[in-house]
Amino acid sequence: MSRLSMIYRERSRKWVLLSAFLVCLVTGGLAQGLAGGGQEEEPRNPFADDPGAPDQGRTNFRLWCAFCHGLDARGGGRGPNLTLGRWEHGGSDAALFRTIRRGVRGTEMPPYLHGEDKIWTVISFLRTLEAGSQPPVAGDREAGEKIFFTESNCSQCHMIHGKGGVFGPDLSRIGASRTADSLVESVREPRKIIPDPYKTVTVVTSDGKRITGVRKNEDTFSVQLMSADEQLHLFLKKELQEVREETGSLMPGYNRRMLSDKDLEDLVAYMSGLRSK
Repeated sequence: MSRLSMIYRERSRKWVLLSAFLVCLVTGGLAQGLAGGGQEEEPRNPFADDPGAPDQGRTNFRLWCAFCHGLDARGGGRGPNLTLGRWEHGGSDAALFRTIRRGVRGTEMPPYLHGEDKIWTVISFLRTLEAGSQPPVAGDREAGEKIFFTESNCSQCHMIHGKGGVFGPDLSRIGASRTADSLVESVREPRKIIPDPYKTVTVVTSDGKRITGVRKNEDTFSVQLMSADEQLHLFLKKELQEVREETGSLMPGYNRRMLSDKDLEDLVAYMSGLRSK
């Protein structure tokens, strides 16, 4: 074997050994990372120890969040109750920051684009709320489910987990967004809070026919509503005599003759347990 061949073979052997060493080094580091040694520490709220942060966070919350979540963060027509300690997308400070910063795709929760410091102060404010301090809901959930689907015909208009009507709001997650007291109010006095997609509208056609339903969409030139028989109607405004927004709700208020206090207690117990689709 020539001297040149020997030198070539020696260099090849060294390259093989070096490559094997690098593979071990990389795979060892990867294994350490998978085992948790390389995990990056989650960010901490820089205002966690600032006594003034919750008050500033309350101001920011009311400016940017209260429209959906209510002034007291106990939920509104769109956003869930934030005082129950139930965080669907994670309850750590870092997880809450990501949820607020990025928004939640597929929902009405938009990304918050008004500064990271404001997000942290909002989180400081949320931490001062009495999370999970709501009194336990009394009532029989099984009896409440029966009331919902049969005795009171709630399911004629409302859907739960794909079962029921579409004329009213889907209630599959209502327990995550509303307190027991607000559910009682919605049943007894539904006109107090009417979500935007369910505002009552009456239109009068060119031939004098009146159609009342819940408004689904409206722009400068047209209006779309759904009548109680779940039929969609689209009208051009120029072809209508009148478009009038009503102040009432198409959902009847269930007084004590229609629904006893005990039945309402059972119904609320059932709905309070609805927290996922």
